[in-house]
Amino acid sequence: MVVFAGQGDARRSMALLWRTTRSKETRPGPKPGLSVDLIVDTAVAIADEEGMAALSMRAVGERLGRTAMALYTYVPSKSELVDLMYDRALAELSTHHNLEAGWRAAVTSWAGEAWEFYVRHPWVLQVSQARPVLGPNEYVMIEEATRILRETGLGAGVLRHVVGTLFCFVRGAAQTVAESRQAPVVTGVSDEEWWYARSALLAEVAPDFRERFPTLTWLDDEGAYRSQDETVPYLEQEGRDTFTTGLAILLDGIEATVGRTGA
Repeated sequence: MVVFAGQGDARRSMALLWRTTRSKETRPGPKPGLSVDLIVDTAVAIADEEGMAALSMRAVGERLGRTAMALYTYVPSKSELVDLMYDRALAELSTHHNLEAGWRAAVTSWAGEAWEFYVRHPWVLQVSQARPVLGPNEYVMIEEATRILRETGLGAGVLRHVVGTLFCFVRGAAQTVAESRQAPVVTGVSDEEWWYARSALLAEVAPDFRERFPTLTWLDDEGAYRSQDETVPYLEQEGRDTFTTGLAILLDGIEATVGRTGA
């Protein structure tokens, strides 16, 4: 399920994201029981607990003890709500990473926090990056990554694509872990049951597997697929290890680019 941001009224969405209009809770008179922030926080909680598919204005209203219609005074529609949720969640991320130990250490810290954030809020990964939300916290996240990597001395054009590559890598690595956690809940089948049921059939359906896939067989013989921590689900451990290894290789590549260009 992919959700595209910015499907609501552009002016109203941007005004809500940047808080450039006076919302109902700031107007004179008796203090109302609802606010934009309360509605957004409630929606984030629903998405965290039940996934994006469970999100609706009605579901948010029911959790707040109100009707969906009561929410529309504050948030015009679900489209604007998703934009607000996405940007609100990003506010959890750190806004400043120390550069005293160099850009590589700072990027490692930033990427680790972003990875944990995506795993903690898997629904965020369903919000497409093809059309960004353009909210303040989204800009803060991008600004921080760009500020850190600017220390490499790379030119603006290259730097822009390096930042984009970093975002794609972190999101992709986190998605594997997020989905591995969701799969047993959605399907009712554990990872172990799923793998055993299918891998056991490989010898039957592909008796020449070792000959057809010699390199994959070599990896298995070398123990590449064995989990180092039996207390952690295999796919989650695999996702963490892939993230750590991949990030180190990506940073090595950035360093090589810096050295090659003399930045």
